[in-house]
Amino acid sequence: MRSMSRKISTVVIGAGQAGLSAAHHLRRKGLVPHEDFVVLDANDGPGGAWRHRWDSLTFDRAHGLHSLPGMDLATPDPREPASAVVARYYGAYELAFALPVVRPFKVRNVTGSLEDGFTITATDGRAIRAATVINATGTWDKPYWPYYPGQREFTGRQLHTRNFTAPEEFLGQRVLVVGGGTSAAQFLLQLSTLGIDTLWSTRRAPQWREAPQNKAWGIEVENNVNARTRSGLPPLSVVSVTGLPLTDFYQAGIDSGVLVSRGAINSLSARSVTFSDGSTEEIDVILWATGFRASLDHLAPLGLREPGGGILMGEDSVSVPKVPGLFLVGYGASASTIGATRAGRAAAVAAGRLQEAAAADTATADSR
Repeated sequence: MRSMSRKISTVVIGAGQAGLSAAHHLRRKGLVPHEDFVVLDANDGPGGAWRHRWDSLTFDRAHGLHSLPGMDLATPDPREPASAVVARYYGAYELAFALPVVRPFKVRNVTGSLEDGFTITATDGRAIRAATVINATGTWDKPYWPYYPGQREFTGRQLHTRNFTAPEEFLGQRVLVVGGGTSAAQFLLQLSTLGIDTLWSTRRAPQWREAPQNKAWGIEVENNVNARTRSGLPPLSVVSVTGLPLTDFYQAGIDSGVLVSRGAINSLSARSVTFSDGSTEEIDVILWATGFRASLDHLAPLGLREPGGGILMGEDSVSVPKVPGLFLVGYGASASTIGATRAGRAAAVAAGRLQEAAAADTATADSR
């Protein structure tokens, strides 16, 4: 795809759950002309961030994936890698609804405004102009690495969740897994299955949750997240608002002693870690399962950030009052797959209304 000189109605950045949901509603509801929007994807193929997940993350161990609007996921083989399941499903979805996905198109920056139009520029120099932008870039490209004293002196291997490929690569090594989320817990159990010696560090005691995930609980979680983003505060980590599900799978890990945290890290040295209780252990590898932050660096020219580091969101949880015409999906409460699906629809509807208002204003001006 070459640069577009004409201004189109809407550009969707990202072809994950939120981006595909937004694209579906733009097309199905006729919110913008069918040939007047595109979806930009930085990947070489469908699947969003899921296509990069490790093969040992099978579908039955992945976080719940909700169906996209208009096409059920059905029931895949639970033992199949989640990356393969989702890539196949998203690819079929794009074809079924003839979504105009352009890839690879890695966005470098977004500039402009609703009044003058937005310009979306790729890292290779291509550019597209649009009246509205729906950003659905998720978090995968923004891994969070915490800092501890002595971290730079550690001579062993350090890697993030994003770089994990298979537990076999750690055979014969002692691995410190850092993080209080489900990824950390799953890494520990995978490694222990192969007899790999592990240690677990969390900043606070693991937040195991015995209550079932029901609709009322999910609404409460979303309301808590939305309360922060509507105040311009950055979203908290996923586990801090959802906790860890205390399933039989994880309970067995607790009973075996694998899923027992040693507490927070105090400092690191060349080949050891000292915990906050003063104890020291030798280690060979640190696996930072410390989560991700919203991948929004390409939006920096728009000046979205508030003094506290967050982005002030509108009452609909997708609009950005500071930058009319820009919508964020997959941010805050919509970072989950079910939230992303709903946010995609809300953003598509809001973008369509802006287009209708602009068309009405133009018609009024022409009639004078």
